[in-house]
Amino acid sequence: MSARPRLLVVSPGDEIYRGYCLKQVAAAYDVVLLTGTEPSWEKPYIVDHAVADLDNTNDLLAAGRALAERHELAGVVTWTEWHLVPTARLARALELPTNSVEVMRACRNKATARTLFARHGVPSAASMKARSLVEAGLATMTIGYPAVLKPAAFAGSIGVIRIDRPEQLPDAFDFASAGAGQSREDTAVLVEEYLDGPEISVECVTHRGETTAVAVTRKSLGPAPYFEETGHTVDRDDPLLVQVAPVAGAAIKALGITDGVQHVEMRLVDGRPRLIEVNARIGGDVIGHLVGLATGIDLPKAAADLACGRTPDLTPTRHETAGIRMLYPAASGTLTQRHINQEFAVHTPWLRQVQWTRQLGEPILLPPHGDLFTARAGFYIVTGRDTTEVNERLDTAAHEITVTTQAVR
Repeated sequence: MSARPRLLVVSPGDEIYRGYCLKQVAAAYDVVLLTGTEPSWEKPYIVDHAVADLDNTNDLLAAGRALAERHELAGVVTWTEWHLVPTARLARALELPTNSVEVMRACRNKATARTLFARHGVPSAASMKARSLVEAGLATMTIGYPAVLKPAAFAGSIGVIRIDRPEQLPDAFDFASAGAGQSREDTAVLVEEYLDGPEISVECVTHRGETTAVAVTRKSLGPAPYFEETGHTVDRDDPLLVQVAPVAGAAIKALGITDGVQHVEMRLVDGRPRLIEVNARIGGDVIGHLVGLATGIDLPKAAADLACGRTPDLTPTRHETAGIRMLYPAASGTLTQRHINQEFAVHTPWLRQVQWTRQLGEPILLPPHGDLFTARAGFYIVTGRDTTEVNERLDTAAHEITVTTQAVR
C-alpha cells in the first residue's frame, strides 16, 4: 500500500487539453478517478476508478461514496467547469475540504457574481438578466450600446456576442439563448456593458482566504462580434501582475472562495482592470501548463494540495515566457490539409509542442455556427525570454504550419 495521500479526481477531461493536470497530480498523489466513461489514457495515472453519469448528481454522489468506502481519501478535486458544484457537494458529503456549494454556484452564475461584485465594490460591468427579447431590449435601453449578450451560466465564450445597434439584437439574442440553453443551471441571457480594452486573466491560488496571484495571461481574440480566444501568453515578469492582483483577490473574496485555484478574467478599460468573471478552477486552453513553463509553479498540484487541506508550494523556479496559438482555418469546411514543416519543427527547440485536435476529413465549423469545440484544428506552444520574443516566435511558427479546409457543397 502506498504511503502517498489518495485524491479523488472528478471528471479528468480530455487528454489533449487536460491530460497534463492528471499527470502532474499523479506525480504526488495516488489518484482515484470518478469519470463518465471507462478510462483509457488515464490508466497509468490512477489506482482505481468508478464510472458514473456525471450529469446526474445522485449518480455522481453514489459513485463517489462507493469509492470513499474503498479508499481513505484525503480530498476531492475537479478542473472541469461543469462539475464544480456537484464536486463541492460530494466533498461536503464525504466531510472533506471544500468551498461551499453556494459559493461554487455563485462562481458558475455570472448574474450572481455581478451582484456580489457590486456589493463588495469590485469594478465590473453593468449587467441585467433577460429571459425574452423584450427584456433584452429594455436592458439595452439602460445599458446602452455597444453591449454584450452572453449565457448567465456557461463557459468557453459559447453564446457570447457583441452588438453595436438595436437591429442586431434579435439575432444576437437567439445566438446567446442557444448557448444558454446548453446550461443545466440557468438558461437566462445576460445583457452587459461592453468593456473596451485588452483582455487578460489572472491565475490565482487561494489558501485559507488569502489569495496569491501567480501569473497574468494575455489573451488574443478572434474576429468580432464573437469572443473566441485564439491564443495566450504568460510572462514570468509581466508588469501587470502587481496592478491586477488586488482586483482579482477582491473578486475572489467577494464570491466567498476560501481555497482553490482560480482563473480570473478581466479587461483593462483605460488601463484599469474591470472584472468579467471568476472561474473556480485551473484555466482552460492549457493555461496551467503555460504557467508551469513560464514560472515553474505547478497549478494542478496546488489544486490537489488545497483539496486535501495542505499548503501549496508557490515558489517560482523558472524565468521564461510561454505562448499558445490555436489553429483555425480561414473558413468552415472539411479539413483537407494539416501539417508543419518537419525540418523547422525538428530544428526549433523553442517550439515546445504542436498538437492536432482534428483529423483529415473531419468537419471544422467556425462561429457563429460553431464554437471552440468545433472550430479548432489544433494548437502549438512556444517559449522565449519575454512576451515580445514569444509573439515573434508564434508568428514565425505560423508560417510553417498549414491548415486548409474545403467548403461542403
